[in-house]
Amino acid sequence: MKFILLTFLTVLLVIVFNPFVPYWVVMIGIMILSVLVGNKGAAAFFAGGIGMGLAWLGQTVYISTLSGSQLPQKMGELMGFGSDLALIAITVVLGFLLGAFSALTGSLLRKHLERKPDNIYGR
Repeated sequence: MKFILLTFLTVLLVIVFNPFVPYWVVMIGIMILSVLVGNKGAAAFFAGGIGMGLAWLGQTVYISTLSGSQLPQKMGELMGFGSDLALIAITVVLGFLLGAFSALTGSLLRKHLERKPDNIYGR
């Protein structure tokens, strides 16, 4: 349940704040969300990655269909990919990695900040 919650909150955060702030501010937000939700390692990694990757995919498709511009096609050809689909795939992979490592950082920060038991021998 926490996995779905972190994924949904990540998508929401990216969609709302990405048009107004740089990507690194959104990454800090994903890290804070991961600290608050409390997913462990791999679950946080994949939840943050899937959330940001899906959001960037949706925004890329939305902007390219809304504008109807040939710019993505020309940029794909200019970069040697041949088509705009490869450029979109690279954008999604980059979004996945940025979101995944941001959420993993938040998960590790939460683990680091958790109190360790003082009385480890049970006395």
